[in-house]
Amino acid sequence: MGSSPPPRGLDRWLAGSALALLSLGLVMVASASIGLATGHGDTLYFVKRHLLYLSLSGALAVVVLRIPLAWWYAQSATLLIVALLLLVVVLIPGIGREVNGSRRWLALGPFSLQVGEFAKLAMVVFTAAYLQRRQLHLREEWRDFAKPLAIVCVLAVLMLLQPDLGSIVVIAATVVTMLFLAGVRLWQFFLLMSAGVAALAGLVLLSPYRAQRLVAYLDPWADQYDSGYQLTQSLIAFGRGGWFGVGLGNSVQKALYLPEAHTDFIFAIFAEEFGWLGVAVVVLTFSLLVARCFVCARSAMQRQDWFATYISFGVGILLAGQTFINIGVTSGLLPTKGLTLPLVSYGGSSLLACSAMVALVLRIGAEMEQRAEVARQVRRERSGG
Repeated sequence: MGSSPPPRGLDRWLAGSALALLSLGLVMVASASIGLATGHGDTLYFVKRHLLYLSLSGALAVVVLRIPLAWWYAQSATLLIVALLLLVVVLIPGIGREVNGSRRWLALGPFSLQVGEFAKLAMVVFTAAYLQRRQLHLREEWRDFAKPLAIVCVLAVLMLLQPDLGSIVVIAATVVTMLFLAGVRLWQFFLLMSAGVAALAGLVLLSPYRAQRLVAYLDPWADQYDSGYQLTQSLIAFGRGGWFGVGLGNSVQKALYLPEAHTDFIFAIFAEEFGWLGVAVVVLTFSLLVARCFVCARSAMQRQDWFATYISFGVGILLAGQTFINIGVTSGLLPTKGLTLPLVSYGGSSLLACSAMVALVLRIGAEMEQRAEVARQVRRERSGG
């Protein structure tokens, strides 16, 4: 694997917003996990593990920053094949680890790898490389248009067997949006959207527990002690927070009332402790993170580096989509889905994947800046000559 020193000229706003969210995540994991950690005999049990995940994520980000963009383009198909193999392996009894009825994790000693998180990164990189090669043919050739969708369908089948519907929705929405940005016809885009909505509706209606979640979402208070329990407890957390919150560490809902308080529903605890003002600050921080990804994409587009353009757009869309779903679920805007809040929730696999994606966009931005500096230097030399 080719490597180079970490590039200079990293996007400070992108790096700063990511570091701010990682720091917030550490604080909130420490606050939200205290009640659950007492069962492990150590109130800092989850904090210590989260610190280890942060260290590993930082090391991975440094590695990604050293890898030239050309390597990602050359290995895009390999990354996708590895992701597909991992999605198959995790379904094998005795290898894949089952938690709460879902088989999504591979046991790696004391740690577990959620393979769906790696699949998100692999699919963004592969789709970007594919669009780099075939974007001029998407509007004319159905085969070129259908190939990435076929791969998404294969991923969807494998993930449904886990099951992991939330990751399927995020990946499919990201790929479809990348295709739209690459120039597919509007009627093709709307056809895809219609097919996606129909497929999602079918998955919900044909699955009893998903249908139950939908009913609980529509009226959680009708069965607040059973199917609507998690959502009602999350809404109580938002309600208790008010405008300014009850203060860091003073959440009541984290005292084993709200399930998954330090993972999927950590945002509800944050809203309880920091209120709607804190919620607005976090939403703005995520908006800045996504906006800087799009700024990087625009810079790459101006230099007609389409692979870099689509990766930056893809990462921004994926992070924005997953953030929207997580906040929407915890606030009652969307039905319950098992998705973490990027860079904030407890969970090693999500931290590793999100850190790698942000580092990849930072690398792209730095390479674009270096190319721009070389171009400026050439112009200065020519004008001086």
